[in-house]
Amino acid sequence: MFDNSRWARMSATRSIMIGDIRVSYVPDGLVQMHPRWLGGAAAQDFAAGTDCLDGEGYLAGSVGGLLVENGDRRMLIDAGFGGNRVPAHLMPDGLGQIEGGRLVEGLRELGVAPGGIEVVAFTHLHDDHIGWAVRGPADREVFAGAQFFAGEAEWRWWSGAVDPRRAQVLGRRMNPAADGREVFPGVTAWSTPGHTPGHTSYVVESGGQRLIAFGDVLHSPIQFADPRWGSANDFDRTQAVASRQAVIAELSDEKVTGFGGHFADVVFGSLPDNTGTRLRWQPVDATD
Repeated sequence: MFDNSRWARMSATRSIMIGDIRVSYVPDGLVQMHPRWLGGAAAQDFAAGTDCLDGEGYLAGSVGGLLVENGDRRMLIDAGFGGNRVPAHLMPDGLGQIEGGRLVEGLRELGVAPGGIEVVAFTHLHDDHIGWAVRGPADREVFAGAQFFAGEAEWRWWSGAVDPRRAQVLGRRMNPAADGREVFPGVTAWSTPGHTPGHTSYVVESGGQRLIAFGDVLHSPIQFADPRWGSANDFDRTQAVASRQAVIAELSDEKVTGFGGHFADVVFGSLPDNTGTRLRWQPVDATD
């Protein structure tokens, strides 16, 4: 029987197989999202057949990265928040605390040396997705052997921002994750803009199965009930809705699994044919 408390807590390490490729969610920490942060959703929408709120009234969001292992080769999709913590009173309105710090240890527990990762592909360049790529201990590079990938529009936007360290550290090894480009064996970039100008999802494919790592196209499973519910910091809300609709359409294929990196402890799931219910996300079995 499924543990309903998983909807309201940060994720443990979870692994599934997509054909011959093993994918593992590696937690770094958590972020709290207040219901009002999802524009258009009302309080009653957050029950949706199960309790998605933590004890403080926030949506419990996980923060971490997705390890992709194809044979003896490894890549990471997103790199957590790094060894940082920001309390709720210093966060923008609608967000509670955010913290990281666990991802590197989690990789090592899976037998993966961070320096052996070949590729780090970013869905986008918000702080909770690039953390360990720019904030190594004592300024050492954690993923010293990796090439970085991000959407072309994403990199153009951020490289002009007022964060010279971000541009300096990432820029030395940044490559364009153009729509349709294979960034790693079995992993293809898919342009899904809206949350940020060049937000990119990644499609993992093997043995006739697919997984879509859709980043911040969706922040919570409740958004499947209405793709108009977006996050307060979506860059282009019209594009964001279109990207959510496109992802939902792909996830309607029974051979497709979704990966929602902020989805509490239900990061892997699918969309069965249950359009009559408000909560459509069906968590898939995953080892921990």
